[in-house]
Amino acid sequence: MYINGEWIRTDQLFEVKNPATGEMVNTVYFGGKEETGWAIQAAEKAFPQWAAFTAEQRSSYLWRIVDKLREKKEELAQIITKEMGKTIHHARQEVASAIAFFQWYAEEARRIYGDIIPPSAANKRLQAIRQPVGVVGAITPWNFPLSMAARKLGPALATGCTVILKPSKEAPLSSVALFKIFDEIGLPKGVANLVIGSSGPIANTLMNSKIVRKISFTGSTEVGKILIAQSAQTVKRVSMELGGHAPFIVFDDADIDLAVEGLIKSKFGSNGQQCVCPNRIYVQDGIYNEFAEKLKEKVQQIKVGNGLDEQNEMGPLVNEEAIQKVQEQIDDAIHHGACVLNGGKRLSGGSYSNGYFYSPSVLSNVTDNMLISNEETFGPVIPLLIFHNEEEVIKRANDIEFGLASYFYTKDLSRMYRVSEQLDYGMVGVNDAIPFAVQAPFGGVKESGLGREGGKYGLDDYLDTKMISVQI
Repeated sequence: MYINGEWIRTDQLFEVKNPATGEMVNTVYFGGKEETGWAIQAAEKAFPQWAAFTAEQRSSYLWRIVDKLREKKEELAQIITKEMGKTIHHARQEVASAIAFFQWYAEEARRIYGDIIPPSAANKRLQAIRQPVGVVGAITPWNFPLSMAARKLGPALATGCTVILKPSKEAPLSSVALFKIFDEIGLPKGVANLVIGSSGPIANTLMNSKIVRKISFTGSTEVGKILIAQSAQTVKRVSMELGGHAPFIVFDDADIDLAVEGLIKSKFGSNGQQCVCPNRIYVQDGIYNEFAEKLKEKVQQIKVGNGLDEQNEMGPLVNEEAIQKVQEQIDDAIHHGACVLNGGKRLSGGSYSNGYFYSPSVLSNVTDNMLISNEETFGPVIPLLIFHNEEEVIKRANDIEFGLASYFYTKDLSRMYRVSEQLDYGMVGVNDAIPFAVQAPFGGVKESGLGREGGKYGLDDYLDTKMISVQI
């Protein structure tokens, strides 16, 4: 752990294992309530000076982080693959994303503007300025261990906030590597602090602290609801990027090959372990059979194995619990009449023996009453559902508590606008299965979250707006 510019050791060690091989990658020291308290105190002490720095000064630190990330990008990609399993190709993409976030906010730090407001009286002058909220607690998941930290730390540091980061214990090594960079570039003590350990003691300490003024969390909707409830006790500001259950709609006028290619990239990029993954694939009746056949052919060609092997396109799931959840959903679907077009089982034996590998799977004849149609699937399963018309599919796509990402394919320009506006989701990809960009807002509606990350929008939740009225 890294607190107030010092590396902290405890008497509790935790082993981080490679989900592809079961081998220990490294160990980290675990902390809890006490260490989190130290981090909060360090962040509080560092805040006045960091907030008082000019935008150019804070920007210069972020640029130094960017330069170091570029120097170490292959090393960081290797760490990501070893600790959470995604292929080295996708790990490199994640490192590039982390670099892009820090670079964007190194630039955006200089663009935090206020307003001059026309007064109601001739002897008054009104203005609105924007100031950092204060100490921030950031909680990140294991599926994007580096880029999620960058997406939170970048805007927090750019605006003048100080931070306590709590990464997932499943994949903490990327965060350790990032904080080594902070140490190397001489980030002032206490500005960024790293606490690793079990979620309960750390999160509860952050939530109960009156010093911590904002929480940024990426994770499940269930945990997000608990944090939102806890935030009421101290009226903290919260940013929540929670669960998703993305619809992927293919209309009968769509480019089928483009839709199949997009679906495979989006679904299997991180072994299906993304909150924005397509989970309900609605295909219009006129092209359903053709789409299913082309999809099956492509999925059968996917190479599964250790993510460090450059030839592999899909790695393992993160742990045994993930395997069990996928199997439960598939078994339920089969029980209720679904057919397995490909996969549907764990991969075992040989190079798969010690890892959490699951075959890339495609199910047909899936219906709305099945478990897989109602619960988020964090695994490599594509369930195909049939629909008949536009009005019907929009209603079915929206009839769920989640509202993060959505996708649809069509060549009809009118439909592109019409459906985009009617889908009740924070993000919509039109003929685009990977619509996300560092300069664009990322976030959901309904029970998928609060606030936005990315772009100029990512600064808003780290800033307070202060009105100043001067009588002259």
